[in-house]
Amino acid sequence: MECPPEIKWFFVRTVRGVGILLLLLSLGELLHSELTGVLDDCFCDVESIDVFNNFKIYPRIKKLTERDYFRYYKVNLKRPCPFWPDDGHCSIKDCHVEACPESKIPFGIKSGNYNKYSQAANTMTDVSECEQAKELGAINSTLSNQSKEAFADWARHDDAQDHFCELDDETSPDAEYVDLLPNPERFTGYKGPSAWRVWNSIYEENCFKPRSVYRPLNPLAPSRGDDDGEGFYQWLEGLCLEKRVFYRLISGLHSSINIHLCAQYLHDEGWGRSVWGPNVQEFRHRFDDAETKGEGTRRLKNLYFLYLIELRALYKVSPYFERAFVNLYTGNSQEDGATKELLLQIFNEIKTFPMHFDEKSMFAGGKIEAKILKEEFRLHFKNISRIMDCVGCSKCRLWGKLQTQGLGTALKILFSEKEIKNLPEHSPSKGFQLTRQEIVALINGFSRLSTSINYLHNFRMLLQENR
Repeated sequence: MECPPEIKWFFVRTVRGVGILLLLLSLGELLHSELTGVLDDCFCDVESIDVFNNFKIYPRIKKLTERDYFRYYKVNLKRPCPFWPDDGHCSIKDCHVEACPESKIPFGIKSGNYNKYSQAANTMTDVSECEQAKELGAINSTLSNQSKEAFADWARHDDAQDHFCELDDETSPDAEYVDLLPNPERFTGYKGPSAWRVWNSIYEENCFKPRSVYRPLNPLAPSRGDDDGEGFYQWLEGLCLEKRVFYRLISGLHSSINIHLCAQYLHDEGWGRSVWGPNVQEFRHRFDDAETKGEGTRRLKNLYFLYLIELRALYKVSPYFERAFVNLYTGNSQEDGATKELLLQIFNEIKTFPMHFDEKSMFAGGKIEAKILKEEFRLHFKNISRIMDCVGCSKCRLWGKLQTQGLGTALKILFSEKEIKNLPEHSPSKGFQLTRQEIVALINGFSRLSTSINYLHNFRMLLQENR
């Protein structure tokens, strides 16, 4: 006699539940026994970051990225790969990105860089006032000499910016606004040779590596022989701080992306049922020390290290946003005011964190050596941002470009301390500047790191409930 479908369903769920429980118990030992203590290259510990992020930062940064100013990101997902022939785009439906209809984008955001330095534009209260100003501007299209000089100054400044990323041309017809909320970062099924080549190129061609080291830098590369990874990390510790930091930033970004894929995984539960949720087995495959030959915990610690780097950048850039002339302009004055207030609340919390990374130790050698090393650092990272145009999955490309630009903006901030300190009190047209694209990438990129650490907290809670 054939077993009824409901009995089959119960049996499958029960067997799967036992297997997951065993994985959870094993993974719990990993998270509790290994991922603790002080991080390398700084004086901060994992536990302090967990408490600070999960209780003070994560709830606020999550709410901030849901605001209109930060949810719309303009990006060109059609730029060709500059390094190898296009493999073709992922055909899986979850790889697709829905562009935002023009009618849904707030007017102040659509106005783009034309209002970038305009205090008058940032104080308009509604769309009708903006339209009226546009009509008035069409009557007299001439510019005063003073205005021409100001525009020339802005152009010179933008050209001189120390960019760490290959920025998309926002005026390109292929650049589109994407609403990030209905296009979340999660597992899409994109894998195989195309995905492998992207990460392999990032690690092997852009991370600093002496010719004497033959072991692949890519942590997902198959190991050779009995190599347990210790020789590689001894080499890593032998690098200068700057080159070691560079590798750890890339590893931390890679870890964060992998955590999101593990935490938002589409489970096929059979009989046409599927659900998004954590995939403990996939997490174990990527981060369990037993399966990664001791590298899993290092990868997670590099995530915390990257978090500290971007946290420090936000601390450094806070004076820029505290200036009255820097408004998060969408055209809705009430929405903009609430967004600015929430952002300043986050900056105030960041200022209370007692264990910030000390970036002054970087590039502190001789002036010539430091200048050369910094330029190498910038060019390597800029090249990585170009590799993101080789990602075949549109959704993966979207979040890869955004998070890479966010980290690049953080580096730009850390190396612009003097410019930020010397900001003029009332004129936004001179000195340090961030475009809206950089601001959106910076905040959303840091939000991804904050969410990754919160996901780790959720794994711990899940483990405790199943003990």
